[in-house]
Amino acid sequence: MIDDTVVTKALDDLKAVRSGEDDLYVEIDTPGGDADGARRLALEFKLFLKHSGRNGYIIGKNTVYSAGVTVLAAFPKACRFLCPQAVLLIHERRLEKDLVLNGPIRSCLQIVREQLALLETAERLENEGFADLVQGSRTSLEELRDHALTNCYLMAARALELGLVEDIAD
Repeated sequence: MIDDTVVTKALDDLKAVRSGEDDLYVEIDTPGGDADGARRLALEFKLFLKHSGRNGYIIGKNTVYSAGVTVLAAFPKACRFLCPQAVLLIHERRLEKDLVLNGPIRSCLQIVREQLALLETAERLENEGFADLVQGSRTSLEELRDHALTNCYLMAARALELGLVEDIAD
């Protein structure tokens, strides 16, 4: 599960790789977790790949659900691999929130505007991650977004057919 502890450990591991000369190798097997933590890891991995002059590779082991897909998408398609039994879960971020409007109309409108801005920002960030995942694949952003609406589970072989990963590692 991607949480603060996992993010801290991964960043410490990345710091060790940065101080050496080796390429970056990441194994991921997660039922999901904190979307913002996954975005942080994705950003750090992208920065490493961009500025280190070294390669980075990621392999999805068994379950690469939700936030794990965000991390997977941080790597270029040519550097993404899955084990044969791996399953990806691609879905839109979930939100459950009650919106209470009570007070003057202008105050209520401001509350609605703030919540709309939050939703629009979340959608933009989600689309950035989805765009990373489909870059270089045979799948369009719109096709992936359509799949994501229905909690899309993809077996490794199907992810390969769609061009979301470079290969299956057996």
